Amino acid sequence: MTTSSTDQIRRQIELNAPPARVWEALTDYQKFGAWFCVNLEVPFVVGKKAYGQMTYPGYEHFRFEVEVVAIEPMTRFAFTWHPYAVDHNVDYSNEAPTTVEFQLEPSGVGTLLTVVESGFDSVPEWRRSEAFRMNEGGWKSQMKNIEKYLENK
Repeated sequence: MTTSSTDQIRRQIELNAPPARVWEALTDYQKFGAWFCVNLEVPFVVGKKAYGQMTYPGYEHFRFEVEVVAIEPMTRFAFTWHPYAVDHNVDYSNEAPTTVEFQLEPSGVGTLLTVVESGFDSVPEWRRSEAFRMNEGGWKSQMKNIEKYLENK
C-alpha cells in the first residue's frame, strides 16, 4: 500500500517474518546495511549520526548519513536525513531534513511494516519535486529489498 501527499511518502508491506526479525533487520546497522545497500561504519544510537558508503548500483560514490531520533524497541525506529542529496556541489547542511519513521505491528502473516518519510514541504522548492519523486521510487525498491532480505535469512 502506498499513500502520498506533497509532504510525505507512506508505504506499507506485510512481511513473512516475526516482528523481532524485522526489528533486527531495521536497527542492527550491519543488517540494515545489507538490505538498504549501504556499508555503515557505526551502529544506530539515538542522538548520534550513522554514516557510511552507499553500495546500491549507480550510487556507490555517495555517502549515506542519518541522525537517529528514535529507537523504541519492537515498535518504532526513526532518523532524519537530507532526501536525494546527490549533488556534490550543493551544501545540504542548512536545509531542514526529512524524517524517516519505521513502524512495526504484528500481523497475521508476521509483521506489518510501515515507513513514512515526512517533511518534504520544507525541502527547498527548487529540488522538492525531484527529491520526492526519487525517494518515492526509492522506498518502493527498499520495501522489496527488506522483504527479499528477510526471506533469505
